[in-house]
Amino acid sequence: MTQCITFVSAIMLVASILVDAQESHWEMLFDGKTKTGWHTYLTNQPIEWEVNDGILFTPGGKGDIVTDQDYKNFELELEWMIERGGNSGIFYHVQEDAKYPRIHHTGPEFQIIDDVNYPVLLLENQKTGSCSDVLPPKHLNSNPPGSWNKTTIKVIDGHVEHWLNGIKILDFNMNSRKWKKEVKNSKFKDFDYAKVRGGKIGLQDHGDPVYYKYIRIKNL
Repeated sequence: MTQCITFVSAIMLVASILVDAQESHWEMLFDGKTKTGWHTYLTNQPIEWEVNDGILFTPGGKGDIVTDQDYKNFELELEWMIERGGNSGIFYHVQEDAKYPRIHHTGPEFQIIDDVNYPVLLLENQKTGSCSDVLPPKHLNSNPPGSWNKTTIKVIDGHVEHWLNGIKILDFNMNSRKWKKEVKNSKFKDFDYAKVRGGKIGLQDHGDPVYYKYIRIKNL
């Protein structure tokens, strides 16, 4: 009996070590207290977004922000909340260059928007969880404005997964013919959009209040 208990304890210890090792690979992109690691797109200035009670937020009109570091293959996790009629987005593979005035000129976007109350009629590929203006989500799974949502974005060598509140809502490959056809038929057809497999993570200030917390990333 003692040997059995010892064996079980050893297994539990190994499992605990493996979990700790996995957790140690995560990098916090927002420490809950400061704006370290972020800057306003195309400037070296500190961001004008605010921090309060572990939340990074903008009331609107403070500019898009991007990470100081670039990321290629990764798993990104964060939580977000918008208000009624709100609009924002999470970008990846953003190329920061003066010839690209906006982050959406190069970076694919996990769309964040009030699907029900937005003042403009939305196409399916403009709804929450879409690769904005390119591919629609398979499911609409966002919580209503004023509620927190959890997003996970996984990117490996051009293969992308969008997750929302525990459900995979979109899966696509940026190297595929289908993807290239959809981009060609989109508003991004004349941009250098999604052409580089790596870049900065961006958070959009679309002019509406938006709130983010628990932002972390793991290189894959």
